[in-house]
Amino acid sequence: MMVLPILARELVVAARKRATFWLRVGVALAGLVVAGCCLMLLSAMSLGSAGMGSVLFGALSWLSAATVLCAGLFFSSDCLSEERREGTLGLLFLTDLRGYDVAGGKLLANSLRAFYALLALFPIMGLTLLMGGVTGEQFGKTCLALVNALFVSLAAGLVISAFSRDSQKALAGTFFLILALTFGGPILDATISGLRKRPFDALFSLASPGYPLVTARQWGRTAYWPTLGVNQVIAWMFFTLACFRVPRAWQEKNGRAETASRSYTWKYGGARRRARLRRKLLERDPVRWLVCRERWQSAALWLVVMLLGGCFALVTGTQQRAFWMLWSYLGTIVSFGLYLWVASQAGRFFIEARRTGLTELLLVAPLESGALVRGHWRALLGLFGVQLALLLCLQAAASSLSQSAWRRVSVQAQAAAMAAATNANSGVTLQTNTAVIAGSTNSTSVSYSFSVTAAAPSPPRIAFADLLSWPDLVLTILVVASTAANFMALAWFGAWMGMTSRTASLATLKTIAFVQVIPGLVFYFCSMMLTLVVLIPSLSSSATGGAGMIAWFPLLTGAISALLALGKDVCFIAWSRRRLDSAFRDQASNVLAYSKATPPPLPHPVAPPPIIQVQS
Repeated sequence: MMVLPILARELVVAARKRATFWLRVGVALAGLVVAGCCLMLLSAMSLGSAGMGSVLFGALSWLSAATVLCAGLFFSSDCLSEERREGTLGLLFLTDLRGYDVAGGKLLANSLRAFYALLALFPIMGLTLLMGGVTGEQFGKTCLALVNALFVSLAAGLVISAFSRDSQKALAGTFFLILALTFGGPILDATISGLRKRPFDALFSLASPGYPLVTARQWGRTAYWPTLGVNQVIAWMFFTLACFRVPRAWQEKNGRAETASRSYTWKYGGARRRARLRRKLLERDPVRWLVCRERWQSAALWLVVMLLGGCFALVTGTQQRAFWMLWSYLGTIVSFGLYLWVASQAGRFFIEARRTGLTELLLVAPLESGALVRGHWRALLGLFGVQLALLLCLQAAASSLSQSAWRRVSVQAQAAAMAAATNANSGVTLQTNTAVIAGSTNSTSVSYSFSVTAAAPSPPRIAFADLLSWPDLVLTILVVASTAANFMALAWFGAWMGMTSRTASLATLKTIAFVQVIPGLVFYFCSMMLTLVVLIPSLSSSATGGAGMIAWFPLLTGAISALLALGKDVCFIAWSRRRLDSAFRDQASNVLAYSKATPPPLPHPVAPPPIIQVQS
């Protein structure tokens, strides 16, 4: 009798997939390209071999950490919920299988590709050992921390998938769970240390899968092994909970009809709303009616708008510059979550239509392919348009204030360095005062006075008058325009990925990777190289010197990246629209023909054996 039969079967299937091989090759090539670009950037900065090795190892480590933390979103968040939607989960438990058989098989099968991809990055990270700046112990601890983060992410996606049925809700639940695990503990510990006015003490941070990466490169006695142990306990708790949930997830219970009715009302609205929407859109634009019926999408996005607006008002009331500097990190996380939302919703309709047989009805309906595609786009615009426009306006104001805060801190640091150098040369103590004048971001006056003690600096504040600076306004316009174009490109390309992909998680992964992740890394390195090699030397040789370089470096890199992103988005939108208009029916027909199970070919008839006559 075979032990863990589902586990063996899923491993065999995953090992034979071409995606397992090509994903490993693609990740290794991407790692080589990223390492080469990093070395080019570090060479332009004139760093030594040890410094280049340390910086390169840190960059590869954190990029790998971000990748493995997203593995649960795309590999395991929909593995069990997909079985529930297809109705095949209950068939597994008609046999002698147990919950740990199914959960363990799904977890290991979905983690195989991600683990092989991570394993392909380790030799590239190991090149930094030859360059110096990284010890063998730091390398081993970092690799172990990355494997630990991968296991935690996949286990989080598995437990959310066991409790969910919808692919988009499973993706959102996994995203928030991983986000809370990664950043919740460090933020809570930092808040406690700030309120008690004492050094940072890692207590809740031990539950974060990213904290072992922080402690892996620290010297002396650290909390690396306790953090790793706590992470393993949390991951195995998720796996155990999924094992208990899976056998009960497919069963119908008492009161299921009432619960389903309430859930349907919350998802699609009351009877009056459904009838009004049906009368308004069904005959005129049926695809738009099908896509925009779910009111919880729009309501949830309105909730996000109100929460971010409240945070913006709170930060504006404090007027502390440190909050605006942290806002850029918060904006990055929120933008990534919204990108995931739009990408998953864009391809979800076509995947669900293929699963339910709606695609066949659309193909025989008297509708043109262009009308179907335009109806889908208008539905997405109605669901997300107003909310995203408000978020873009909020981003415009916050981005300008955040950029001004970063540049002012850089100028103050440059002024402090100049004062320290002058103090070392002249033997006197310098007092540096930075004045903020409304309407000018480069109005920094440095006064030198011969005094023994320096006056206590006032808390740095920033006003709305900083929005009038033309460099900030130009960069803000470019960033907002590129963000809006990103959403449009994700919507159009996500619709095409929904036509060509089998699962919602795979369509979302390809949309995010091709539209955002890969071009974002390429444009980042291109903007950095262009700024360092071409523009910064001319600024450094000018009268402004290093202060000009510090002030203009983030503006130039941000502007170049935004311009490149705009060009990329225009290309994706044009290509996706042309493919959807021209090949919608052909692709739908091919997918339908390919998805239908074909019976195995009949064996060839075997000739009967010859009759041997035996002579007596």
